[in-house]
Amino acid sequence: MVQQRFQRVGVPAGRLRVDRIVDEARHSADPVRLMELFGLSNLSATRYVLSAHPDKRNGPIAPQG
Repeated sequence: MVQQRFQRVGVPAGRLRVDRIVDEARHSADPVRLMELFGLSNLSATRYVLSAHPDKRNGPIAPQG
């Protein structure tokens, strides 16, 4: 039933989740918060934050390697 509602609107449910994560990353810039809210791994949360805040690419949260 939920999938049908999303199909009617024309937006996949997964896309809405990604948009919500990106929005939260823009506001908080805290990968730990994203991990707690959305159940993301450390790497995924860090990537979302770096995507929302490219100026932090060389900062303390940037992945090494």
